[in-house]
Formats: sequence, C-alpha cells, structure tokens
Amino acid sequence: MKIQTHQIPVLPTKLRRAFTLVEMLLVVTIIGILAALVIPKIVGRSEQARTTAAHADISSIKTALDAFEVDNGFYPKSLTDLVQSPSNAKNWHGPYLDKVPTDPWGNNYVYYNPGKHNANSFDLLSIGPDAKEGTDDDVGNWTK
Repeated sequence: MKIQTHQIPVLPTKLRRAFTLVEMLLVVTIIGILAALVIPKIVGRSEQARTTAAHADISSIKTALDAFEVDNGFYPKSLTDLVQSPSNAKNWHGPYLDKVPTDPWGNNYVYYNPGKHNANSFDLLSIGPDAKEGTDDDVGNWTK
C-alpha cells in the first residue's frame, strides 16, 4: 500500500512576503493617533454647524419680526403671530414665515417681548443643546 504525500513547495526567503507583528502594531498605532486627532475636530464641527444654523434662524425670524413691526407698529405677542394673523394686528400682511422653525437641537425658539436683554425690543433665543435657558450654550439676538 502506497501513501501519497503532498509536499508544499517552500519558497526561498526572498519570495516570502508578509507583515510582521511589529509592522502591524506600528500601523495600528499610527491609525489610533490619527483618529485621536481627527475625531474631536469632526465632532466639534457638527456642534459649530448647529450653532451657526441657530444664528441664521434667529436672523430670519428677526427679519420677520421687524416686518411685522413695520406693518403693525408693534412687535407680536408670540412667534405664531408671524404665521397666523392675530386679532389685534389690523395691518397684518403675512404670513411673515411659512412656519415657526425649531432650533437645530429640536427645541422651540424662545421669544420675549419686551426683552430681558433688549429692553426696547425683544429677545429671541435658542436654549441650545442642553435644553436649559440661561446657560452658556444659549444662542440669542444680543451680545454677551
């Protein structure tokens, strides 16, 4: 009885190509360092983009509020008066907005008339990502 054996051809050392464990660890370390540098910048950018969007929304709503004031001689009692005619606005030429937007964090914009920060006008603000008014992440139509 004859047993057949198969021999795997052995390549000379010069022809064998593979990564060593040290090379693999070096690559993983480099990728880890790059991720540690890049990920915080990406995360910070998305929050910065939301803040910029809140400033843009506030500017648009402010323009609508000013148009309401020009037409009626006073600022509205609420932001919904920009979409639906209030009974006390005889010269209402709206809607001044298609709809009252929510801020980039999904919260309603807060409107005070008269304002706490702008006593002769109004305050318009987003309560920011923490959803609490009066904290450092609030975005408003006044300078801090």
